[in-house]
This record gives sequence, C-alpha cells and structure tokens, in this order.
Amino acid sequence: MKIFQINAVPYGSTARIMLGISQTAERDGYVAYMSCGYSYHPIKELQGKYIKIGSPIEKLFHTYAAKITGLNGHYSYFSTLRLIKQIKQIKPDVLHLHNLHGWYLHLPTLFSFIKKENIKVVWTLHDCWSFTGHCPYFDMVECEKWQTECYACPQYKAYPATYFDCSKKLYKSKKSWFTGVNDMTIVTPSKWLAEKVKQSYLKEYKVQVINNGIDLSAFAPIQSDFRNRYGLEGKTLLLGVALDWGARKGLDVFVELAKRLPESFQIVLIGTNENIEKQLPDKIISIRRTQNVAELAEIYTAADIFVNPTREDNFPTVNIEALACGTPIVTFKTGGSPEILDETCGVVVEKNDIDAMEKEILRLAKEKPFSAEACRKRAEEFDKNEKFKEYLELYK
Repeated sequence: MKIFQINAVPYGSTARIMLGISQTAERDGYVAYMSCGYSYHPIKELQGKYIKIGSPIEKLFHTYAAKITGLNGHYSYFSTLRLIKQIKQIKPDVLHLHNLHGWYLHLPTLFSFIKKENIKVVWTLHDCWSFTGHCPYFDMVECEKWQTECYACPQYKAYPATYFDCSKKLYKSKKSWFTGVNDMTIVTPSKWLAEKVKQSYLKEYKVQVINNGIDLSAFAPIQSDFRNRYGLEGKTLLLGVALDWGARKGLDVFVELAKRLPESFQIVLIGTNENIEKQLPDKIISIRRTQNVAELAEIYTAADIFVNPTREDNFPTVNIEALACGTPIVTFKTGGSPEILDETCGVVVEKNDIDAMEKEILRLAKEKPFSAEACRKRAEEFDKNEKFKEYLELYK
C-alpha cells in the first residue's frame, strides 16, 4: 500500500507525527511519501520519499498576497498543479492530509482533484481551522459563528493574519472545498475536537479519535541535580512548559500564582524568551530552552506539580510528557487537555478559575495524593508507536 502525506511544514509537532507515521508504515511494508510547504529547516529524517511543495518565491508571494487580500488558500496555483502531477505519478492508495493552512496550497484545485479522481483521504485536524472562516481556535474569544456562518471575525489580525476581514467569504469557500469528498475520514487527537467537527459543516464525514502520543523511552523519570543547581531544595516546584507563552497558554495565571503562593513554592517556566521574561516577577525562574529531551525530562522529574493553565488547546502533549516523568497535573478544563488525565494522576478546574487552581495546588502539595508510578502508568496509554499503528489500521 502507498500513502502520501501532506503537511504545511517539515518541522515541529505535526511534522514529527507525519514522520512517525511514515516510518512506522515503512517498517510494516508500506511505501510512504511525505510532502511539505517549502522550508529551509526540515527534520533531518525527512529524506528519500520527501517532496517539497513550491519555491521560496511562490511561498513568499502567497504569504503576502493572502495577507493583503485576506484570501488564504487562493494562491500557489502552479505549485499545487506540480504537486498533483506527482501524486498522479505515484498513485497513492491513501492521501493523508495534515495542516493545510500555511500559504502553500491552492486549496480549490487540490480538492477539485481529490473529488474528480475519487481519492481516499484521511485528514488529521490539529486545530479548528478547517471549519472556521479564519481562526485555528475560537475558545478565548468565545465565538460560535463557525457553527452557522462566520462574519465580523474578532481574530482576523491573528494567525493567519490579514489586513481585511474575509471570514464570511472564506467560510463559504472552505465549506465548498472541503465538503463533498466521497471517501474521507477525519481524525482528531481529542474527543473535544471530534465533537466540534460534528457540529460543523464537516459533520458528513466519519470522525475517528487517535490521540497524540509521545516517546515513552525519552520521557521517563530521570534524576538530576536541577534542584541543587537552582537552590530549590525543600521547595514545592511548579512547572510550566510552552513554546508560545502568552494569554492563550496562561502566562498571566503563573504571574498571579507567583503573587499568591507561599515562599515555599517555586515556579519554573520553560520556553520563554527575552520579551516574556520582562513580564515575569523575580519569583519565577525562566528557562528559554532546554539543550535536549533528556534535560527536559530531568526538569519534569524534578517538578512536584505540572501546571497547565492553557485556555485553548487540542491535545497538549506536554501533559503526557509530565505524567511520563511521574509528575501529576493541574489544568484548566480546556479543549482536550482534561482527556489526558484520570483520577489517578491529576486535577481539572474550570477555565480561568485561578482561585480553584491555587486551592488544588496547595492541596496536592500537602496531601500528595498521586504517585509517580500512577502518573507513569497513565502516560503509557499514549505510546506514540501504538498511536501510529492506529493510523495503519485506519489505512487498511
């Protein structure tokens, strides 16, 4: 069986998922191709059956044209024709789509081809962009227009940013492009996103939940001198990890917790930058990046509680990584974040309820109700290798 995967970029979490599926498929006797929008920094393992879409000039034109007109997905016409020509030559049994936003495809041409050739499609949704007129997420602005028709978008200046609000036109366009595919299965990493899909114009398709997974051999309890190096002996260590700190990831919540919690508590944030550090009080330790996965696992292990006050999320793997290192979690009831936990490994509080989050942190620090062994056991349900195999079963 031949599979052909398409993703916006050859780096980051979505590319690692694509690569993991491809490698697992190859080991199982499949022929697996991968194709991404142009990038200077692909994952080093993306080689062999890897096809680059477009050129730097084409992508640059698409990016700026979409920003000026608001018409994302309406450019890169010739890049898309060349991609279609390659797909026709390869003749895959399954076309597996990932992120299609990112200024690299002419979407009406791609989906017209899919419908005309009656291609079998799997589409993994990593956010909500596929069924909105613009945005990847809408929780923070509490917008429900996507269920009927988008207009007057409150987030059109956010990714994928434009100068003009074209959400009404794009909603109609995307609905026309993405519906009517004869044989397409939509995959979501969380039950939360699956329910959103069923409320959207994509409800005509079968929806299957395949959770994101992690490398359990890399994320495991590792002892280190982290506490000693930072003078944290005897402290209750609260950890937060993100790549895009801001209101969406709850940066303000950590700032507020730093004000409220006793001196016996210490907050450590990973993934910050110079601008973020300017917003942090002295009571928060900032670590811009870790050297490798092993160092990150050491910090997860050293932490007493992993705190995730995310306000918009699909299925955050940082939760799983923390559990795999034996660390319990307190999180907001947001997106798929609560789905990662059960009664053995963490606590969920209502979104934006900082009082409740503070109360649970204090309780967990005092009572220590969750063992490292129980946390690790829960994480073992999200072995990435098993999740990749679920994709192979879906292909079959």
